[in-house]
Amino acid sequence: MNTLLANIRSALLSLFEAVSRFPLTVVSLIGATILLCYMISLHKPPDLIIQKLAYTFLLGSFLGITAQFACERFDKLHKKRALVYLISTLLIVGYYLILMPAQGISNEVVVRTFVAVAAMFCAFIWVPSFKSQADFNEIALVHFKSALISILYSAVLTAGWSSIIAAVDTLLFSVNQDIYAYSMVIIWVLFATLYYLSLLPRFNSEKAEDQEFACYSAQYPRFLEILISYIAIPLVAIFTLVLAAYFIKILVTLKWPSGQLGGMVLAYSASGLIIYILASLSNNRFAVLYRLIFPRVLIPVVIMQLISVGIRLNAYGITESRYYITLFGVFSLLCGIMLSFMPVSKNGRIALLAAGFAILSVVPPVDAFSLSRHSQITRLENMLQAEGILHEGKITPKADVSMNLRLETTNILNYLEAHDYDHYLTWLPQDFNAHKDMKSVFGFEPAYPGMDRGFRYFYAALDAQQPVDISGFDIMVRANSHNRETEQTAEIDFTVQGEPYKFLLQRLSNKEVRVAVQNAAGEELISTGLYDFAQTIAEFGNESKHTLPPENMSLEVENNGYKLRVLLENININEDDSVYAGVDYGLMLMFGVPGDDA
Repeated sequence: MNTLLANIRSALLSLFEAVSRFPLTVVSLIGATILLCYMISLHKPPDLIIQKLAYTFLLGSFLGITAQFACERFDKLHKKRALVYLISTLLIVGYYLILMPAQGISNEVVVRTFVAVAAMFCAFIWVPSFKSQADFNEIALVHFKSALISILYSAVLTAGWSSIIAAVDTLLFSVNQDIYAYSMVIIWVLFATLYYLSLLPRFNSEKAEDQEFACYSAQYPRFLEILISYIAIPLVAIFTLVLAAYFIKILVTLKWPSGQLGGMVLAYSASGLIIYILASLSNNRFAVLYRLIFPRVLIPVVIMQLISVGIRLNAYGITESRYYITLFGVFSLLCGIMLSFMPVSKNGRIALLAAGFAILSVVPPVDAFSLSRHSQITRLENMLQAEGILHEGKITPKADVSMNLRLETTNILNYLEAHDYDHYLTWLPQDFNAHKDMKSVFGFEPAYPGMDRGFRYFYAALDAQQPVDISGFDIMVRANSHNRETEQTAEIDFTVQGEPYKFLLQRLSNKEVRVAVQNAAGEELISTGLYDFAQTIAEFGNESKHTLPPENMSLEVENNGYKLRVLLENININEDDSVYAGVDYGLMLMFGVPGDDA
């Protein structure tokens, strides 16, 4: 009992020490926790200012850790800790002020924030080892062990607390279901991070107790040696053989991959480098061989991946994903070369190099977004100029163009529109919409992959600005049917004039849906299929319509005085060879009983 109390007391003291050691991070975590709980309570998308504050607190939590480790490493900064924290706070405020004018949390904001967070993570792992006796590999090991322990404790706490809430809800009184989400936020955002920080020693402290704790934390546990040497390393070796076999296949067939290699090699390189660092403190045969072989194997693997990415860059230009895959490929190649010649004691250069590349990727004009935007706009303008559609900043519509030009133009315009880059196209009309305006502006309809192989795509939505005549019907309900719900039947109960009825939506195939109405005895009163009607709507072939009036989107049938109307709110027809082929229906179902003149 005394031992248990002592352990609890020690853990609490460590948590309180972490609060005083990382004050800026703790304030940011508390702010993020409060915001996330508030967002849960809304039960709707939060206001933009709340989202901006959440991203600000995320950045602040990592900046606080980096600032503290910098203070601990450098005596001059330690003596001016208050000034360091003041500058860090101003940087956080500056980040929020940068976000303030933004009209939304765009993909660019998300990526830049997470890349900055990744750079700071690499920095605070590397800083304690800079020109000090602290070993980078031991520091990385401590962070890895601390994260694992924190995740394990948080998972146990999650399971236990959820069970307690469920027991109270079942046995005593009803519990607001939001309490589960609140608990997860408090445990995983606040407690897990704080406990992780409490396990980190003061790597650069000269106090005997701090050095003793640092040595204890850096011990290489037996379970980790088994995990790394006998599980992770063999898995990497097998994956290496798979990649080698694939590269031999490429050399034999002379057919380069069409995009699937980049992500796999990225994951292979990242996991391989992490395992390399964790294996640097082990002296068993597997770890020694891995440290000897992996860097040399990584080099040709990454070169092949860079060649593959280069082919796609030449064909389709730069996008953010290709930029980061290429950047990580260059990073992995440099790591492979460095690790092939330098001792494991210099592994800290990996983290420093990673932080440098991360910062490079968000600094204009060589950042991912500037280069991607310029690349795609240049590609589009060159293609349109070659076809005579764009000349001296003016567009001349042209209907007779190749399918490839239609595909590429549609793809690039959708990309630019999705990233809010379309305002850089000064030769486009204001409020241009790629889905609606391509025919009138360029002279041809948008095109999508598969059309050149005889596939068809069609989409239409109900014009919500036009009134819908509901006379003669007693009830209207909304329903949806998706093409991957094959052989499923949805039932919707309702009453008319005190009599119970039931709508049945039966998925007969990925295209056909049968709508029926049954009475209380289960007798079918009226029914209809939808696919034939869908085909009549899609008579325009590949040319999707933005909106259609209610009369074009309505199917009405009558039987023995019963009336059924199916009003399509939207319809999406996909007739290609993928798993998504089929028809999706968004419906409004109306039903009227005999003798009713509503």
